[in-house]
Amino acid sequence: MHNTDSIQTTHAGSLPRSPELLAANAAMTENPGDPAAFEELLAGSVKDVVARQREVGITFPNDGEYGHTMSNSVDYGAWWNYSFSRLGGLTPGGVDRWQSTEKVRSEPGKIRLTSMRDRRDRVRFDEAYNDPNSFILTGRKAVPQPTVTGPITYTGQEAVQRDIAHLKEALAANGFETGFLPALSPGSASRIANEYYKSDEELVYACADAMREEYKTIVDAGLTVQIDDPSIAENWDMINPEPTVEDYLAFTQLRVEALNYAIRDLPQEQIRFHLCWGSWHGPHTTDLPFADLAQTMLSINAGSYSFEAANARHEHEWKVWRDLTLPEEKAVVPGVVSHATNVVEHPELVADRIERFAQILGRERVIASTDCGLGGRVHPQIAWAKLEALSEGARLASQRLWG
Repeated sequence: MHNTDSIQTTHAGSLPRSPELLAANAAMTENPGDPAAFEELLAGSVKDVVARQREVGITFPNDGEYGHTMSNSVDYGAWWNYSFSRLGGLTPGGVDRWQSTEKVRSEPGKIRLTSMRDRRDRVRFDEAYNDPNSFILTGRKAVPQPTVTGPITYTGQEAVQRDIAHLKEALAANGFETGFLPALSPGSASRIANEYYKSDEELVYACADAMREEYKTIVDAGLTVQIDDPSIAENWDMINPEPTVEDYLAFTQLRVEALNYAIRDLPQEQIRFHLCWGSWHGPHTTDLPFADLAQTMLSINAGSYSFEAANARHEHEWKVWRDLTLPEEKAVVPGVVSHATNVVEHPELVADRIERFAQILGRERVIASTDCGLGGRVHPQIAWAKLEALSEGARLASQRLWG
């Protein structure tokens, strides 16, 4: 996790899928056809995307999340939706959370998550979100979410072993020693309709028990697991009316404790935690400030922390690290290019962003990354150009920091 003579480069997980893989994903969902042919295409696609990462200068790659089915070329939710096929106890649903008109209001002393359509950012900019010509949700395909109707269990053993095998084969073919695979956090996995568990705590811990199996399998294979957990930051905007920060952090503490329970005894150096405020393209004026979340994030027993630090809503928050204490053995993985804009960041700006963190935390503990996944959020040409800019910026920063 620590740099020796240059800044390492990585990204937050999702990378653009090829048209062939998107078509195969759709075919497997609607008509399974030939599973062997699909596996051959998937394995080759992972090998290609790892090679592409090497070509653009990524030093700590992954499989592009190609094992997580993407519904369309525009897809903000594959990081989460993949879990629906890997968890037992779920009954397929008919409502997409972005389309649901349900309004759930919190009450004094009881925080409840509302629907995506009733989140505060969307309510405030209702005209923009409902404009069919708006860039905010253009092209997104609806994906219904399931309901918990029985005990949650992990059923994805074959799928995660497939992901591991494809990535390890691709890493070896491209000269990499190791890489990472993203996996859903308990707090995010539990953000579905529940008709079985009696309490929020029971549901979250059931998800923790189930998802632990995926985390452990990835770590035991010698890879790093990235815990994708927007529930820590993004839930803030899904609570209506706005709670106090104190009440929200108390609500969030359950998610943190469940995650620490799920990763207990696993080597921290193989665990990367990813914090974000949601990947959708919107104003984000109701995001909770990072300063209010930083200590909570650091209480998660991960070896490194990935977070948004490049987009216009959060770039200024690098200054928060002046007042934080990061244990010596840990590292930060700040976003230095953003998924939320089509503008390709200049390498000089990327280098400046990297140096800010290096000057506070030390050059050995800063790994350059993206704010969030690029796949399904920006056009493939732009996504790869952003990764090139990230790598070039890291090269410039390395020259300045090591001489």
